[in-house]
Amino acid sequence: MKNLFLITAFLSTVLMGCNNHKSSSVQDNKIGLQEVNNPIPVEFPSLDSLMISAIIYEISKDSPVIVLCHQARFNKFEYDGIAQKLNELGFNCIAIDQRSGGPIGNKINETSIRAFEEGKATDYIDAEPDIIAAINYAVARYGNPIILWGSSYSSTLALYIAAENDNVAAVVAFSPGNYLSEYKGSLLDVLYGFNKPMFVTSSKREAEGVKSLLQKVDMNENQILFEPTGEGHHGSRALWKSQPGGEEYWIAVNEFLTSIK
Repeated sequence: MKNLFLITAFLSTVLMGCNNHKSSSVQDNKIGLQEVNNPIPVEFPSLDSLMISAIIYEISKDSPVIVLCHQARFNKFEYDGIAQKLNELGFNCIAIDQRSGGPIGNKINETSIRAFEEGKATDYIDAEPDIIAAINYAVARYGNPIILWGSSYSSTLALYIAAENDNVAAVVAFSPGNYLSEYKGSLLDVLYGFNKPMFVTSSKREAEGVKSLLQKVDMNENQILFEPTGEGHHGSRALWKSQPGGEEYWIAVNEFLTSIK
């Protein structure tokens, strides 16, 4: 009996140590942060009824909301880690799969798969109704205009949409370009007179091209064109923990979001 008691006590100590170690890990890696923030998988219809898959990272019904849109050949998991950091800064997030996208490692783009199965077009411009539907979904869920965040092609769409959609209060655009002008008109002209808060950035190599997109914008104090001092990276993945130089992007993004919160 004494030996049984000693064995039980030893196992309890070991288990307590394991649990303490697990708690520390939860705070130190993005998977743990996801568990803490309880991401919610959801689906809702696009404007043409194609079902969109998304993940909600919610901290409070009253917190401001960011709709996160991925770059080409990617999916909602471009924001794995980014969304949790934005939660820490005080923002709810909805990361979506657009129909123009693909897998990241073993993480699939559910919306693009459905679009393929249904015979729907999946070019960049075809993702616009998905983004608008996500805006509508976010506004219905939270009751307020949202911040629209795009990466590469979706940042271009985000700027077009923000210019005409009253449900978009502000826009964040990582590596936009003027390559949808044949469908939407020149982005330079669309942004003429644009006065909503916006944060626009890119890699250093892309900076001059991005700067040219804003040449007709009379920039106000809530409109930021950020050029990294380092080489940076294309799209929102510039914020990934694994990307060198990501910290300077985070500092700039934090300052912008704090100023409009």
